[in-house]
Amino acid sequence: MPCRIVEITTQKKFELFGLWYGAKKPKKVFIFVHGLTSSVFGGVARNIMPALVDKKTAVLTFNNRGYGIVNRISGKKSLLAGAAHEVFTDSVDDIGGAVLFAKKSGAKEVYLVGHSTGCQKIVYYAAKVGKASKVNGLVLLAPVSDHAAALKEDKKGNLPKALKIARAMVKAGKKHELMPRGSLTKWSIDDAQRFLSLYSPDSAETIFPYEQSRKIPRTLRSLKVPSLVVWAGKDEYADRPAGKIAAWFAAHTPRGKVVVVPAVKHSFKGAEREVANSIRRWIDSKK
Repeated sequence: MPCRIVEITTQKKFELFGLWYGAKKPKKVFIFVHGLTSSVFGGVARNIMPALVDKKTAVLTFNNRGYGIVNRISGKKSLLAGAAHEVFTDSVDDIGGAVLFAKKSGAKEVYLVGHSTGCQKIVYYAAKVGKASKVNGLVLLAPVSDHAAALKEDKKGNLPKALKIARAMVKAGKKHELMPRGSLTKWSIDDAQRFLSLYSPDSAETIFPYEQSRKIPRTLRSLKVPSLVVWAGKDEYADRPAGKIAAWFAAHTPRGKVVVVPAVKHSFKGAEREVANSIRRWIDSKK
């Protein structure tokens, strides 16, 4: 599908680049926020999002400052970025810039679509900014808890030790130094502050704590806009059956609807059209 390259300038004057599919002056825009280490060229961005375009609807996919593993983004100053060095709370600036860009196109409706760790970002943005977010709804595609995924991967029980190392590095002023390689961090490459953000049970980024039975997901429950949760039935990062996770989201997502796409993994490969149709049906049900 034809698209054009766009440049987004955030409120803090950082430059982010993306792809715009569809009409230049649409009625509705879907803004896609990719997951950990991904980009505008990731499978979900390529295979699901363009399918939402019609005569009145455009799609904006863009590289937030967590794209790839290690990168730099430009602004008044160069900033170390990529999934390894990203500061989670900076996602508010990234998403805010994309929303403003969409609004300037004349769009009356704006929906945020997150995939994987992009889901945490759009929920945090909507909850943090509130009515000023200027979005009409959220779509969460495979909103996996990174803390739960780390616990699943941590067969030898090394995660508490790794978190202790990360906290010590931050305290010593080494928050942007990479964690030591080896079994402690075999599931990712992160600096100390990013490791804590992703894998601590009580960080601002741990927004979907379905692995913590007593933890109240306050950020998620504070949402004031409608939301659609689409879960992959065979998500390889899930620590429990899809039905149990779907039930957790149904219980804790205000004004939310939950859909499970059976027999697909985290990327929804093979079910792209079904996912796009689920989003369309949800939008139509709100009219």
